[in-house]
Amino acid sequence: MAEPVVMYGIGATKAGTSWLYRYLAAHPDCYLRSIKELHFFDAREQDSRDWYLKQLKNAGASLGRRIASGQGGENGQASLHLAEIGIYSNILRKGDETAYLAFLQDGREDERVVGDITPSYSLLSAECLAHMAKIAGDARFVYLMRDPVDRLWSHVRMIARRRSKDGSDIPERAARIFDKTLDGQEEHIVERGDYRATLEKLEMTLDPDRVFLCTYEELFSDAALDRLCEFLGIRPMPGDYDTCVHTGIPVPMTADQKQRAAKFLRPQYDYVASKLGQMPRGWGAAMAGA
Repeated sequence: MAEPVVMYGIGATKAGTSWLYRYLAAHPDCYLRSIKELHFFDAREQDSRDWYLKQLKNAGASLGRRIASGQGGENGQASLHLAEIGIYSNILRKGDETAYLAFLQDGREDERVVGDITPSYSLLSAECLAHMAKIAGDARFVYLMRDPVDRLWSHVRMIARRRSKDGSDIPERAARIFDKTLDGQEEHIVERGDYRATLEKLEMTLDPDRVFLCTYEELFSDAALDRLCEFLGIRPMPGDYDTCVHTGIPVPMTADQKQRAAKFLRPQYDYVASKLGQMPRGWGAAMAGA
């Protein structure tokens, strides 16, 4: 059996990576494990392995309770997912690259592509990205971007939801987190949408033919998916464009927030436009009023 393409989905956060995972997991030429985000490389480089192991443990415990109460479904997917959590936790704990690559392929038949879609990989150093390419053989990187203002606000709402106890205060929390972000107090939100930093590392490190760039605004179309499938060397397949993934609580931005965010993020708009030769389609609505 031929060695597969190893596809790394490296972000950005809130730019369609969960939808992309579901699309590729359902593709007959792809083999993805039931854990979307493996965090193998960032756990090691950022010394956060214990934190991610705790997340896996909590997820496994929650899933185990669901299965025990009869809520695990009838097709065995929940039990499979629970088993994979246990197997992968041991691999992550040891930090064994050979075992990690074997995990991506374990159970694969003749599928062309295996993969790991972990948006926080966009924060990895150029050296780590180069290492990922080297150990995987035929490695290809997929980086999704989204209108900077829309992405930031979606990320803010996600954090607000996580920090809320019952969901009743999400709009107020989102407004406070937004203000703190623009004041430099929520750096993780800004970092996840720092397209310039990620694109510069990719350009510095990788063969451009091994990097696929796409925007959230164009992703949900046959044209974009045909381009992605050609990049990965798999058969074209239309997507389920009616299914939304992790859409979050619908809290609208105010006009003032849009203008402040657009001004704050103007360097990201300008840099991406310069790299692509033009502003991506669907970007810049908020910037028009800034």
